[in-house]
Amino acid sequence: MKETYQVKGMTCSACSAAVERKVSKIKGVNSVNVSLLLNNMTVDYDEDKVQGEEISAAVEKAGYQAIRSKKGKSEGPDEEPVKKELKELKERLILSAIFLLPLLYLAMGHMLGLPFPGLLSGVRNASNLGFLQFIILLPILYANRKYYFIGFRALIKGVPNMDSLIAVGSFAAVLHGIFTLFRIGYGLGHGELHLAGHYAMDLYFESAGTIITLVTLGKYFEIRARGKTSEAISKLLDLTPKMAVALREEEEVVIPVEAMEPGEILVIRPGESLPADGIVVWGAGLLDQSALTGESIPLEKLPGAQVFAGTINKDGAFHMKAQQVGSETTLGQIIRLVAEAASSKAPISRLADRISRVFVPVVIAIAFVSAGIWLAVGGSLEFAVNIGISVLVISCPCALGLATPLAIMVGTGKGAANGILIKSAEALEITKNINTVVLDKTGTLTTGEPALTDIIPSAGMTAGELLAVAAAMEALSEHPLAFAIVQEAQKKELYLPEAERFRIVEGGIAARVFGTEHYIGNPDLMFRICTQRIGEAFSKIYDDLAAQGKTPLFVGNGEKILGMIAVIDPVKPESAQGVALLRGMGLDVIMLTGDNEKTAEAIRKELDIPHMIAGVLPAFKEKEIRRLMETGKKVAMVGDGINDAPALARADVGVAVGAGTDIAIESADIVLMKNSLVDLVTTIELSRATIRNIRQNLFWAFFYNCLGIPLAAGVFYSFGGLKLNPMIAAFAMSMSSLFVVGNALRLRSFKPGIHISSEPAPKMAKETAEPPVVEAGPGYGNGKEGEEMERKLKMHVEGMTCGHCSARVEAVLNGIPGVSARVNLEEKSAELTVPTQVSEAALRQAVEEAGYTVVSIEG
Repeated sequence: MKETYQVKGMTCSACSAAVERKVSKIKGVNSVNVSLLLNNMTVDYDEDKVQGEEISAAVEKAGYQAIRSKKGKSEGPDEEPVKKELKELKERLILSAIFLLPLLYLAMGHMLGLPFPGLLSGVRNASNLGFLQFIILLPILYANRKYYFIGFRALIKGVPNMDSLIAVGSFAAVLHGIFTLFRIGYGLGHGELHLAGHYAMDLYFESAGTIITLVTLGKYFEIRARGKTSEAISKLLDLTPKMAVALREEEEVVIPVEAMEPGEILVIRPGESLPADGIVVWGAGLLDQSALTGESIPLEKLPGAQVFAGTINKDGAFHMKAQQVGSETTLGQIIRLVAEAASSKAPISRLADRISRVFVPVVIAIAFVSAGIWLAVGGSLEFAVNIGISVLVISCPCALGLATPLAIMVGTGKGAANGILIKSAEALEITKNINTVVLDKTGTLTTGEPALTDIIPSAGMTAGELLAVAAAMEALSEHPLAFAIVQEAQKKELYLPEAERFRIVEGGIAARVFGTEHYIGNPDLMFRICTQRIGEAFSKIYDDLAAQGKTPLFVGNGEKILGMIAVIDPVKPESAQGVALLRGMGLDVIMLTGDNEKTAEAIRKELDIPHMIAGVLPAFKEKEIRRLMETGKKVAMVGDGINDAPALARADVGVAVGAGTDIAIESADIVLMKNSLVDLVTTIELSRATIRNIRQNLFWAFFYNCLGIPLAAGVFYSFGGLKLNPMIAAFAMSMSSLFVVGNALRLRSFKPGIHISSEPAPKMAKETAEPPVVEAGPGYGNGKEGEEMERKLKMHVEGMTCGHCSARVEAVLNGIPGVSARVNLEEKSAELTVPTQVSEAALRQAVEEAGYTVVSIEG
């Protein structure tokens, strides 16, 4: 079971590391991922071995509080705690600043020659001045007491964090100031004015106040900037309306979206955002789906159409039946995926995590050792305390902890804004290393909406009979091509016989129709199961259809070939550009398809894909991916997420092209919502930009600490007296965190370096407005080789009035496989060279479906 908890009290990477370490030790916990950025924890555990209460208890033992997230709502980042923390920090900052200003005036005013009351001037009044500073410091310490409660509690529990460093450093300054007050009092009481004067210069109350205020200032700006990183998720959350209009007992009732249930009839008016996924049951609307798919053109939705939560009804009014509500909607799943990706950890972050676990204890040790060494070599107590405090303050691991999660959140959020769902930080990092892209054909390079173009029955079969048998079998298949065949049969209102014992076989499918085993598939399948040979005529048409980019399929039984059907799946307009861009990035592109080699070759040439693997069944695609990976290639598999699930899961990065089906979301690492291959290029660019940003952040965090700690420890003091004042150290620490946050926010301006071409896709070899259905004449498929296979015909056509008409008739006739036609507009006729297997009825049907009348055909 996987569950999310909100964790309160974490302030740095040491906190998140401590929580992660405690929970991961629980028996029955499979994995735990703590996000400092989202203040949450995702735990995958075995319910039989551990309960949620035990996990919460373990977090509390580490010094923090864990609260289970509410179920049923979209699992984005909870904004309320962030707003509450920001408000609290602002109040603390204002109060601290109000008291810090007079404190600094009292501590430094006399040095700058500013007006100073006589009651506080001079050595004899040093005790009054010091005590007043202490009184003014107390409100600052009280306003920021959270640092001390959390810091010392974590220190006592053995899991010191950033607050521990702040607490120890500033409290040491306060204790030193109190000690100094006593020494001043001793000096004044015993007439040792020089002693009182000496200690009056080392109160450090202003240092403690300044440290606390600067840390709070840095924290305020940090939280404020971090809030911007979840902007993409926040926008997604805002897409769903808070209220919905439901139709109950024929009356419209306004209800909260939380109260909706599947099956509810909802009323949608112009300008409203849809509250659920479902189907249109009445009316029509023009929906803007850009939030989900990135497509700016609104789509018309009629009864029966699928609609999604978060889309906006631009025009029209309709009723919809809710199917998925709340977190189960497509939008809810997108929000959950983006949030999970933002809270996940990339492999590059493991180094930072390992360092964070030991960083704070090591820093505390360095602070005490540094102070001890300076005391041992003759330094004053004040100098040694100054050194220790500076080391503690400058070493806060905020920048180190923020380096990776901030960039990951901005990167995945930017991807979501561009219609790219990246499921994990690991996928985002690995994508930049991809050197081989394997592309499925159907639904990836093509539209995935195939259409039936040719029906070629053998002798003794009609086109309708052949189509009916094929559709009856394909109705039981889930292959995209099957839908085109069934749809054509439904359009012609054919009676479909009952098909039984459906199964997938090597090279196609099989089922029992009319009590006889029938098969649909490639030539190899026919060769195995049919006693009758395919013959030269069928082979030639098969080759011609395949050369046009169509997918020809034989239909047969155990005795003979019943005929052939052909389906075409048009290439997407942007596929050629996507392939060209991938190759331009230096990637090896391979097309992996179950289609026959000749059809695949036509698509390969059209899109200029360098390598191709054809005739591969879905079950064997995973083996091909594994084989490529075993050669050392970093492979991205791109598929439609349905038949390609095993291959998507096997690849280094699985990319599903489509509008986020359940299977795609489950099996792929990345989902391209806009159904465009060009977005894969954007994904790779975004991956490279994000990882580059993370490396910059980590470099700065490590460089800052490597330089800052020795400087604060006084290593360079012997070389020119260079050392850090605790106040400057506090300012530097805050600035390092803000630098990392600012650098991560630069990703928000990321823009793809490419754009989708507006040029139309290359056309197929022969294209007609209405694909003809070709019916074979007598003698087709009889296997008589060497026989004359063509005949000359003259067709007289009425209705042609212009050059456009004659060109249309000529295109329709030439679109029939094997037919060569030339139309004479003046004579209203066409000279034809026709294969013997193409009947005159088929020629007549093709022309008349184009809108013209065939008067006669002479042979």
